[in-house]
Amino acid sequence: MSDTGTEAAVRLAALGAVTIEPGLSEDEFAHVEQMLGFEFADDHRAFLAAGLPVGAAWPGWRSDGRKTLQKRMQLPVDGILFAAEWTDFWPAAWGQRPARMKDALRTANYQLARVPRLVPVFSHHYLPAGRGRFGHPVLSVVQTDVVTCGGDLADYVAGEFGPDGNRPAAAVSTVEFWSTLVL
Repeated sequence: MSDTGTEAAVRLAALGAVTIEPGLSEDEFAHVEQMLGFEFADDHRAFLAAGLPVGAAWPGWRSDGRKTLQKRMQLPVDGILFAAEWTDFWPAAWGQRPARMKDALRTANYQLARVPRLVPVFSHHYLPAGRGRFGHPVLSVVQTDVVTCGGDLADYVAGEFGPDGNRPAAAVSTVEFWSTLVL
């Protein structure tokens, strides 16, 4: 287990740039995870338990409704589907692209249902879902443009919210499918 999430929360609180409410309780984690059908990664869970950042670009894990949170969780997949429909995006691992768009989108949906889910940290920055996962780089995902934003959650907070905004050296992402898109 890693304490990266707690370290990230401490860094964010020390910067004083974000409003932080009391962290999520175990009951609140259970509610969100059951409602949305995923489990937070261990470092993401520790981060949100230490203090809940709030504001326009932060997911409202306590305040937003199911539909709003589902939409935020779906954005990375929707971006890939958009690229599959409107550009030539089609990973070789998906096999030959069907000729009819309807069939291509059906295949893309099938394939995307099998990749690790991404959970929003802030804006369009994500960590993979799943207990037992920690230490992954935070990914910026906008359609098929995927970039690492920090070696782990603590590095991400320092780079994104720190006074100089310097990003640490790019880390290698190990998240199935999403890693293949990293620029």
